Amino acid sequence: MARDFDDDATRRMRDADDLTHARRRDAEERIYVVTTNLVIDAQEKLARRRWLDRIWRGGWAVSWLSLLTAVIGTGIAWLAKGDPARFLVGDLICGALLLLSLLALVGARFAGRGLPTLQRAEAQLASAREQMWQQKVDRRPDLPERRHLYREEVATAIEKYQADSRRYRRIHNSLQSLIMIGSASTTTIAALDTGRELTWQSVTLTGISFAITVAAMFTGYYKFRERSYFLQQTADAIEQEANAVTLGIGPYSKFEDVGEVEALKMFTQRVEDHRNEQRRRQQQLDQPADQAAPSSQPPAA
Repeated sequence: MARDFDDDATRRMRDADDLTHARRRDAEERIYVVTTNLVIDAQEKLARRRWLDRIWRGGWAVSWLSLLTAVIGTGIAWLAKGDPARFLVGDLICGALLLLSLLALVGARFAGRGLPTLQRAEAQLASAREQMWQQKVDRRPDLPERRHLYREEVATAIEKYQADSRRYRRIHNSLQSLIMIGSASTTTIAALDTGRELTWQSVTLTGISFAITVAAMFTGYYKFRERSYFLQQTADAIEQEANAVTLGIGPYSKFEDVGEVEALKMFTQRVEDHRNEQRRRQQQLDQPADQAAPSSQPPAA
C-alpha cells in the first residue's frame, strides 16, 4: 500500500509528547505548591504550639512560685514576730500573680485545643519538609537554576540571623536591666533593714541577691551580647553581598560583560564563606573561655 504523504503522524506524536510533558510539569508544579503550603502550615502550627507551651510552662512556674512565696513569707512572719499579717502586702502581690498565671493557663489551654501536640507538630513539619526536598530532588534542576534558587534562599538566612540577633540582644538587655535594678534595690532594702532579726526586708534582700548572681552567671556563660554582635555582623555582610550582586557593584562589577552565571558563582562562594565564618564563631563561643575565644571581640557596650 502506498504511503499517504498527507499523513503527518510524526508531528502529531511529537505534539502529543510535548502536551504530555507540559501536563506533567504542570502537575509537578501543582504538587510542589501544595507541599510548600503544607510546610508553611506545619511551621505556623509548630510555632504557635511552642509559644503556647512556653506560656503554659511560665504560668505553672509563676503560680507555684507565687504560692510558695506566700506560704514561706507568711510562715517566716509568723515565726519571727508571731504576726502573719506582717506579710499581708506580699500575700496580696503573690495572690495577684497567682490569679494572673491561672488566667494565662486557662487562655493557653483554650487557644491550643485545635492544635496538635509539640511532638506531632514537629513530626508533621519534618514529613512535609522531606516531601518538599524529595520533589526538589526529582525535578533535578541544572546548576544555574540551583544558583538562582540559592540566591532566593539567602533572604531567609538573613532574616534568621537578624531574628536570632534581636532575640539574644533582647535577652542580654533584660538581664542587664535585672542586674542594674536589682543592685539598686539591694542597696535600698539593705539601708531599710536596720535590725538583725529575720524580716521581710532580709528575705527580699536575699532573693534579689540570688537573682543578680544568677543573671550575672547566665550573662557570662551564654555570652548573649557576643552572639548578637556576630549574628548581626554576618547578616550585614550577607545583605551587602546580596545588594552588590543585584546592583552589579563591588567585586561583581567585572561580570557585566561576562554574564550573570559567573557573578552568581562568586556570590554563592562568598556567602558560604560568611556562613562558615559564623558557624566557626558560634563553635568558639560555645567553648569554655580558657580554651578558645572568638577571633574578633565585639566592641564594649
